[in-house]
Amino acid sequence: MPRKTPSKPRPPERDYSHRLLIDKLGVKPEQRVVVLGVENAEFLKDLADRVPKYSAGRLVKDADLIFFSAEALADLSHLKSLLRSMQRNGAIWVVYPKGQKHIREIDVITAGKAAGLVDNKVCSFSATHTALRFVVPVANRQSKLSQPLLRNFHRVARARI
Repeated sequence: MPRKTPSKPRPPERDYSHRLLIDKLGVKPEQRVVVLGVENAEFLKDLADRVPKYSAGRLVKDADLIFFSAEALADLSHLKSLLRSMQRNGAIWVVYPKGQKHIREIDVITAGKAAGLVDNKVCSFSATHTALRFVVPVANRQSKLSQPLLRNFHRVARARI
């Protein structure tokens, strides 16, 4: 079957081919970033340039982004414990080997779902690794304290209509 050629080029805001990896991963200055086991020298250099005070090998409270290396299925069991260090609107990037039979994309997605996360972005991390971003579902991001307040607000709002 012949390959379909696009009739028009992608709009510039949707074309990621010219962007740096650090931009594709959504790293911004002043974010709290944790790196666990990811040892890609180019990524670490770009990260240090963007966020000089990132944490390597140690979890910090209220992290915006966590980059977590998963080289084997057993590593994925740590995903749930990473949630305690992440902000509710933060993300965990799982960096795993490309094209391996011992750890596949479906394994990573299944582990993320088991931890209560959803995957919402994939990125080619390097020639040998892929990164998959997981976040807390929007419906679950509210703090436990605000949920009863919101329920009461909606009940009162409906009563006035």
